[in-house]
Formats: sequence, structure tokens, C-alpha cells
Amino acid sequence: MTPILVFYSQFDSFDEWRDLLAPLLPGVHICQEQDVVDPDDVRYALAWKPPQGFFARYRSLELLVNLGAGVDSLVGRDDLPDIPITRVSDPDMGRMMASYVLFAVLRYARDIPALERAQRERRWHYLHPRLPESIRVGVLGLGELGTYAALELARQGLDVRGWSRSPKSLDGVKCVNGMEQLDSFIASSDILVVMLPLTPQTRGLLDARRLGLLPNGASFINVSRGAVVDQHALTAALASGRIAEATLDVFDREPLPPEDPLWGLDNVLITPHLASVAIPASAAAQIADNIQRLTRGEAVLHRVDPARGY
Repeated sequence: MTPILVFYSQFDSFDEWRDLLAPLLPGVHICQEQDVVDPDDVRYALAWKPPQGFFARYRSLELLVNLGAGVDSLVGRDDLPDIPITRVSDPDMGRMMASYVLFAVLRYARDIPALERAQRERRWHYLHPRLPESIRVGVLGLGELGTYAALELARQGLDVRGWSRSPKSLDGVKCVNGMEQLDSFIASSDILVVMLPLTPQTRGLLDARRLGLLPNGASFINVSRGAVVDQHALTAALASGRIAEATLDVFDREPLPPEDPLWGLDNVLITPHLASVAIPASAAAQIADNIQRLTRGEAVLHRVDPARGY
């Protein structure tokens, strides 16, 4: 009996993942759900946002690899057996996220949106550059990706602050932790970068009251999950100019519906949830290693707890 790795994703290329994993897992058959002949042969799953009930037929499942960093789609499911769940922890994902955050922050730090508007109006508009250390950048969430991004921002000389649930220490970053520090952290951020996982505790965390704590004319960047933010309140703050600019890669509904008012705001940059994605060429070896660890009876790496969200 050949063990099967079943693949599911509506966003990733099965052929690319199969071609990279197959040489690393010669004793494993890699296929998509429709090509599984005997569900009891499925030992491993590589999946991103599988539909409810997807895992119910795989009674011999031993390992689920979540094809990304966020595991919120696995919370509260009744079709998942009690098995190890790992996430992709890929240096290329960290670099990709850091580059996106760096682009978005520097775009505001250098007042590029104002220059873009002036160009559309054929208007020469000189804005004297600000000193990086005068710009307070708050990174809300210091997990693996948030830490990487915060350190890259600090290298640019910006005044970087980081918030996390538990204590952290990062070179060049002023770190605070705990809910009692959250409001003052938000209030001291000229540019707020949201990098929190979606958990029961973070869902709706940035409501109208907390968004109102941002300094007048602040900029807002969300690369985490849309449901962390009250999108209606954010839209209202952007429409009024209370929050001056936003770069949004995630939304409470994806794809963002064409009728959503965010599309019509010229102070919002919208990208389609691509700030960081798993790169097969660099992540395949990590996935294969975890499967081999499991077959040797060893503990898998990068295990996550969906109930906690990370």
C-alpha cells in the first residue's frame, strides 16, 4: 500500500507542488482529491482553506500541512482528527512579507501618495522629506512574519515600535506587550501595520474605538486578516480623512466585492491578498522533512494550534 499525500488549494498550482515534492518523497503518491482511489490510503494532506467536510473521508490521516502561515480556516472544524498540524515556515515568505510592508511603509514615510495625486493633476508639488526617526511605525503583532518586518523597518532608521501578546525583545524595536498596552501603542503610531493572526481574541480587535485612537492623519496597513478590523469603521475613517491613507491586502470578504466602497476611495491602495505566499521551490523541502520525521516517529517542526490561531 502506497501512502497518499492529497493536495487542495484553489490558489496554488498542484503540478508545481507535485513536481517539487515527488523527488523528495519517492515512496508517497501525490494527487488531488478527485484522483484518490482509496481514501484510507491518504496519510498526509497539503491544503489551503479546504471546504468544510474535506477531511471527513480520510480516516487514516496522520499529518496536515497548512499551505501558508494563517490557520484561521481550520478553527472550529468537526472533520479534522486529532493529528499534528504544521504551517509553512519559509524564509522566502518572510522576505516577501517584509518587502511588501517595507514598500507600504516607505510609500507613506516619503509621502508618495501626495506626489501621485499631484502628478495626476499635472502639478509640481515639492514636499521636503521627513527624517526617518521622526516617523513612528507600530507593528501590531510580532510573530515570525511581524518580527521579520519590524527588523527590516528598523534598519531604515524609522522609529519602530512593536506590540505582542507576550514579552519580546528585538534590536532597534521598542517592544511592548499585553492588552493593557494596546491602546497607548495604537495612539503612538503614525503608521500602523497590522500583522496579527486571526483568533477569537483578535477578531474585531480594531473596532471603531481603537481605530479612533490613531493620530489624526495616520496611515494604516493591514497584511494579516480582514476580520481583525471593523471594515465598516475603517472605511468611514478613511472616507472622512480621519485616517489619511491605507494599504489593504486583506478584507472581511475576499475577493472584495465590486460594490464595496473601499474601491472608490483614492486614499486606499488595494492588493488581492498577495503580501506573502508560500513559494514551492523553497518550501517543498520543509514539507518533505516533516513527513519524513513523522515516518521516523520524530516530532514535526512548525506545529500549530488552530484554537490559538498560530
